[in-house]
Amino acid sequence: MARKKQEPEKKKKVNTDGIMGLVGSTTEQPISETLEINYMPYAMSVIVSRAIPEIDGFKPSHRKLLYTMYKMGLLTGGRTKSANIVGQTMRLNPHGDAAIYETMVRLARGNETLLHPFVDSKGNFGKVYSRDMAYAAARYTEAKLDSICTEIFKDIDSDTVDMVDNYDATMKEPTLLPTTFPNVLVSANQGIAVGMASNICSFNLKEVCDTAIALMKNPDHDILSTLPGPDFSTGAELLFDEATTREIYNTGRGSFKLRAKWQYVKAGNLIEITQIPYSTATEVIMDKVAELIKAGKIKEITDMRDETDLGGLKLTIDLKRGVDPEKLMQKLFRLTPLQDSFPCNFNILIAGMPRVMGVGEILTEWTAWRTDCVKRRIFFQVKKKEDRLHLLKGLERILLDIDKAIRIIRETELESEVIPNLMIGFGIDEIQANYVAEIKLRNINKEYILKQTKAVDQLEKEIAELKDILNSARKLRNVIIKELQEVSRKFGQPRKTEIVYEVAEAAEEEEEEQTPDYPVTVFVSREGYLKKITQQSLRMSGEQKFKEGDALAFSREATNRTELLVFTDKFQCYKSRLSDFPDGKASQWGEYLPQKLGMEADEKVTQVVLTADYRGFVLFFFENGKVAKVPLNAYETKTNRKKLTGAYSDKSPIRTIMALEEDAQMVVYSTDGRAAIFSTAQLLPKTTRNTQGVAVLTLKKKAILDRAALLEVSGIVNISRYRSKTIPTAGALLREEDSPEKQKSFEV
Repeated sequence: MARKKQEPEKKKKVNTDGIMGLVGSTTEQPISETLEINYMPYAMSVIVSRAIPEIDGFKPSHRKLLYTMYKMGLLTGGRTKSANIVGQTMRLNPHGDAAIYETMVRLARGNETLLHPFVDSKGNFGKVYSRDMAYAAARYTEAKLDSICTEIFKDIDSDTVDMVDNYDATMKEPTLLPTTFPNVLVSANQGIAVGMASNICSFNLKEVCDTAIALMKNPDHDILSTLPGPDFSTGAELLFDEATTREIYNTGRGSFKLRAKWQYVKAGNLIEITQIPYSTATEVIMDKVAELIKAGKIKEITDMRDETDLGGLKLTIDLKRGVDPEKLMQKLFRLTPLQDSFPCNFNILIAGMPRVMGVGEILTEWTAWRTDCVKRRIFFQVKKKEDRLHLLKGLERILLDIDKAIRIIRETELESEVIPNLMIGFGIDEIQANYVAEIKLRNINKEYILKQTKAVDQLEKEIAELKDILNSARKLRNVIIKELQEVSRKFGQPRKTEIVYEVAEAAEEEEEEQTPDYPVTVFVSREGYLKKITQQSLRMSGEQKFKEGDALAFSREATNRTELLVFTDKFQCYKSRLSDFPDGKASQWGEYLPQKLGMEADEKVTQVVLTADYRGFVLFFFENGKVAKVPLNAYETKTNRKKLTGAYSDKSPIRTIMALEEDAQMVVYSTDGRAAIFSTAQLLPKTTRNTQGVAVLTLKKKAILDRAALLEVSGIVNISRYRSKTIPTAGALLREEDSPEKQKSFEV
């Protein structure tokens, strides 16, 4: 849509004083125009040319550095000073030596950022698992390309990728590197652009190659069977969750849970942590443990120290006598970054456009791109062989009469006429004539020419084979598969990150003792705002205030340790404690439950249930006339779970949810003006949360169950008229004296 032109009178020239006056005057510019002209080109540059990796698995900064090292001969030669590499790279990457060297550090073997480093380093390059361990300056370290780079630059000189001018058009650089394996999934990559980001975890090279091969052979291949999960350079343990893993593989978004690897040394009564999650650092862990010890939340530790040395990472924890190391580690996993998450966002540039893709889609895109690289390589090889064949065909003509060729050259008076005369004399073209004319005098003999022309048949055979590959999708695929198998054989290595399939979540231990308990009153509004007010504050407060259009749904006295069950219209139950909510005031709106509990965007609160001991049951009244009676302890969990899916049946829309501690008389109403009274003792409790329930109300056509209420607060006078000994029942038409105006519509 075209941008509306601004009115001329809205722009006026402003004379500036002081320092601005030294550079002349400025012109006012509308903010929309500033964003479009100045900010948008910058934003696109960051997205396309800096922060987001491409299908070869590299950002431009990585590619420029590695290509510079390749051109310096560091793939086969010895190491050179890092400062020399940084200086040479500035011919392609003019963003400063510090940024270039930092890029090289993260690609280096010594830093341990990558599973398969591209830079073979010597010297101190820091460590990815340490925040404070600084790398040495570029003048002190040395580097060369690692052996795996033979697969990164394979056939780069065979026109496999496009070459473009550098920033000052003094040399050429590749737009992509022709990697023979899906490096985009093997090398961890993180980037923050403008308005978007990318975070790609690393996978085991052998598993990635096997998965790519399997997908080429069968597009319906189950990726999880060959790619069980990511593999990180820092090792640690991956807490496997099949549903989460499949979601990440399908959508490219989600997070993997990682936790540290540890062992108990009985001799010294200490714990040694040897591997930590990729997403944290040793200093972060130690700071958090120190903070917990200071706050009195951890009392089992006497000392914690970093004993990392040349042998690798090691954090040592000294324990007090009688401490159970297993229980302590479960507590530390829950309270510290020793258990952490790696968020995934597989955002990759495809043909200059950012796309978030799942693993299968990434491998499909890589296969298509790699197929194009192989085709270009074969085209290049065919062209070279055809050019050579063309020259040898000219030699064959000379073979017919060498003396004639010598005579033509000798009898030609002008040098410029030698080529035309050879072309006329033997019926060859200019390229062939030039080739013949450049042959040394010593080589103008039958033996030499016969030796050269013997290769004609072999060349014709090779050209035919290459063209056959180009014309066959199956043969092209086999070429790629063979290369993947070779890479897997040469560079494949065992997993560093161990997969833990049976995970026992860290239970909350003795947290009740640390949570203060005192009386509170809970107020919940119809729109889902919750206020927790202490007795003292309630006595001092005035009238309860709510958001405009909102009103009180219910209030109840409880204690600070009371648990909260929030049922939503998405058939889910969110669990929390009142202690997680701050003490409020009557003048405040309160905490918005959907935001506080992390609900989905369009999810709404249906009912709030408070319980201290999970005694009693919950009644679910559905539109189809059925009522489900579920014991409250069905929602009790031993682990620290915050969300329960399938909290109640989704077979019919819910009308009322009510929690009771003991059986009571209930009234149900239908939309056709009928009511029925029954006892909850007539309902058998169901241990399955999403049970469809028991039919209580027999409904006529187009009628539905409208609502339910306790008999004692319903206002019904003629109780015997509506009571039924058996269920289901059709109920009776509601009389005027039993009208709904007398009844409360929201009860707990």
